[in-house]
Amino acid sequence: MNPDDNIDIGEISRFSTMAAIWWDPKGELKALHDINPVRLNYVDDRAVIAGKRVLDVGCGGGLLSEAMASRGARVTGIDMAEASLGVARAHMRESGFAIDYRQTTAETMADAAPATFDVVVCMELLEHVPRPASILNACGRLVKPGGDVFFATVNRTWLAHLLVIGASEYLLGIVRKGTHTFDKLVKPDELKKWGTEAGLSCIDLSGLRYIPLGGYAALCRSTAMNYMMHFRR
Repeated sequence: MNPDDNIDIGEISRFSTMAAIWWDPKGELKALHDINPVRLNYVDDRAVIAGKRVLDVGCGGGLLSEAMASRGARVTGIDMAEASLGVARAHMRESGFAIDYRQTTAETMADAAPATFDVVVCMELLEHVPRPASILNACGRLVKPGGDVFFATVNRTWLAHLLVIGASEYLLGIVRKGTHTFDKLVKPDELKKWGTEAGLSCIDLSGLRYIPLGGYAALCRSTAMNYMMHFRR
């Protein structure tokens, strides 16, 4: 790996050890399964992805990539955890979808293929990289003029610290301990600023409410914990 890459080796190692459970809806990644329909609908309702070229940045085991492919999108998924990509490819073969999975970073791909995609999505990745603003810049370069870019992440608030980290990771144990680091969480104003600097216009900011014990997930007004943001180039 290039030492200049915008990656955290520890984060890649952590997600690599979880590769085998990516598609277990009752396992340590249950939260991703629960919120995936909300993420999918947010993107599809706003960008209508059928027939469009869509890039999934930080695709992991392919949960969202496959969901978008099921809506008719032509999906490319990128990630730096080869173990996760192996799971994504294996599940794709079982599901019958045609998704182009690649081990690369958003920055490297933006250099090689600028203005290639109609839609770019980046879900739950910004809080796991050293330089999240660099991801915004790369996504801005990857999307075509007039195209849509979507992010989902966790707000850096006391409530998120209490519930997303304290309760979910240490009290309830529904998320693996150490998954989130409070100082790396991203405030909406920061995300909006990085998007503006990347040539993107913020179209929408929506909160995402998630109740782990019942698996309930839905969009909401409050952005105090999880939230999603829609940009357009």
